[in-house]
Amino acid sequence: RYIAGNLYGGDNETRIQQEIVLGIGGIHALAAMNIHPAVCHMNEGHSAFLALERIRRLIVEKGLSFSDASEAAAAGNLFTTHTPVPAGFDLFPYDLMTKYFTQYASEALGIRFEELMDRGRRNQGDADEKFNMAVLAFRHARYVNGVSKLHGVVSRQMAQASFPDLPLDEVPVGSVTNGIHTASFTSSEMADLLTRHLGELSAENIADPDYWAKADAIPDAALWDTHCLRRHKMVEWAREYQVSRVVKRGGSEQEIDDARNILNPDILTVGFARRFATYKRGDLLLRDGERLLRMLNHAERPVQFVFAGKAHPKDDAGKQLIQHIVHFARQDSARRRLVFLEDYDIDMARYLTQGVDVWLNNPRRPMEASGTSGMKVIPNGGLNFSVLDGWWAEGYDPSVGWEIGRGEEYDDLGYQDYVEAQDIYETLERSIAPLFYDRDADGLPKGWIAKMKASMKKLAPVYTTERMVREYAETYYVPAARRAKRVDENDYALARALVEWKRKLRSRWHLSLIHI
Repeated sequence: RYIAGNLYGGDNETRIQQEIVLGIGGIHALAAMNIHPAVCHMNEGHSAFLALERIRRLIVEKGLSFSDASEAAAAGNLFTTHTPVPAGFDLFPYDLMTKYFTQYASEALGIRFEELMDRGRRNQGDADEKFNMAVLAFRHARYVNGVSKLHGVVSRQMAQASFPDLPLDEVPVGSVTNGIHTASFTSSEMADLLTRHLGELSAENIADPDYWAKADAIPDAALWDTHCLRRHKMVEWAREYQVSRVVKRGGSEQEIDDARNILNPDILTVGFARRFATYKRGDLLLRDGERLLRMLNHAERPVQFVFAGKAHPKDDAGKQLIQHIVHFARQDSARRRLVFLEDYDIDMARYLTQGVDVWLNNPRRPMEASGTSGMKVIPNGGLNFSVLDGWWAEGYDPSVGWEIGRGEEYDDLGYQDYVEAQDIYETLERSIAPLFYDRDADGLPKGWIAKMKASMKKLAPVYTTERMVREYAETYYVPAARRAKRVDENDYALARALVEWKRKLRSRWHLSLIHI
C-alpha cells in the first residue's frame, strides 16, 4: 500500500518496487484467483517483469529449461509501447537489479544474474548499460505495437537495431491507434439529440460508420443549439469553479468578481488541456503575445482560450510552461478571455471537451505517440486543430478540422516553434474565426455546422475504444492465444528451433535480395 500510494512519488527504488509488484505480483494475484491467462498484454514497459514470472511458472510447472520456457511464454505476450523516444523508457541501474533480482535469477529462473541483465540490455554483454524495461518487454513478446500509424513507424525505427537484417517496413512492430470511451465523454444533451435522430447510442453502434453516417439527418439548428448549450454550461461551471478556488485561498473581492466574469458563453472557444510535458508546447500560443491579445479582443471575431493540465511532479520545465500561461492570463487585457483552470481532473475534462468549439493540440512532431484528448470533442460536435502527429496524422482531412504545419519535422526546434506558432495565428484569424462567425439569416454558421457533421461521420466511429479493442482482439489477442496454444501442444524445443530457423531463413532471404 505504501509504494502504491502515489504513482509518481519516491525515487528509482520505489519505481522498481512498484514494477515488481505490478508485473510479478500481478501474475501471483491472477493465479490466486485461479485465472491463468493465455495472453498477457504489457501496456508500456512498466509491467514487463511479468514476462519473467510467466517463464518461472513454466519452468516449475512443466519442467522446461529457461530458454524453452522463454520462447513458450513469449508466444502469448503482447507489448504496446506509448513512447516515441528511447529516453522515455524506465531504466534501472546495476545495483538495484542486483538487490532485487540476484536470488530471483539463480533460484527462480535457474540462470546467471548477468544473463538476466542481458535480457534488458540493447547491447548484450555491456556491463555499463542499465536494465531497460522496454527492451525486456520487446525481447519477451512475439507481438509489439505502437498506438497510432505514425507511432508504429517511429517504434519500428527505434526497434530496428534489434533486427539488423530486416528493412524498416518489415521490423515486426505494428500499430493500433488509441480510442476513447465515447459514452463516457458524450454530453447527456448530445446523446439525447443523437438518440432522437440517429437511434440510441450503444455499444453495438458506437463504432458503426452507418450509424454516424446519419448525422446529416440532424437539423442544423438542433445540433448548433445543443452545442451552444454545452458551451454555456462549461462557462457557467468554469466561473463557479474559479470563484471557489479564489475563496478557498482567501482572495480579494476584486479577484472574486473577476472570476465571476471569466469567459463569454457566446464567442469562439478554444480548449487546450493535457499533461504539460515540454514536447506538447503548452505555451506555444503565447509566442507572440501582442498578436494573441488582438485575437482575444477582436471587435467582430473574438477568440477565447481555456487551458488546463498538470505537469509531472519532477518536471520543472513543464511547471514553467504553466507559470507562463498563468502570468499571461493575469493581464487586464487577457484575464476574461484566457483562463488557466488548476487541478485538472476527469470531471473538468468532461466539461471542457463537451463545451469547447475547437480543441487545440500542438506537440512537436513526431513526439505525440497517439493523444486522445482531441478525440473526446468529436461526438460533442467539437472540431480539432492540431499538428499532424499521433492520431491526427491519420484522422485529418480539410473537411473535419484544421492542421498545423504539413507534417514537417525540423532540426532547428526554435525555428519550428516560430513557424508553427505563426501557422496557428494565421489559421485562427483567417480560417477558423471567420467560419465560426459567418452566420446565415437564422443566425446559424452553416459552414461550421457542416464541418461538425463531417467530423462526426468520419471520426466518431473510428476513434473509439469499441474499434480499438476489436482491433486488438483480431490483430493480436486471438492470434497470440492460438500461437500460445500451438506452442503448448508441441514439443517446446522443436517449436523454438522452428522459430529460430524461420528467423534465420528470412534474414538470409533479405540478404540475398540485397546482394542481387
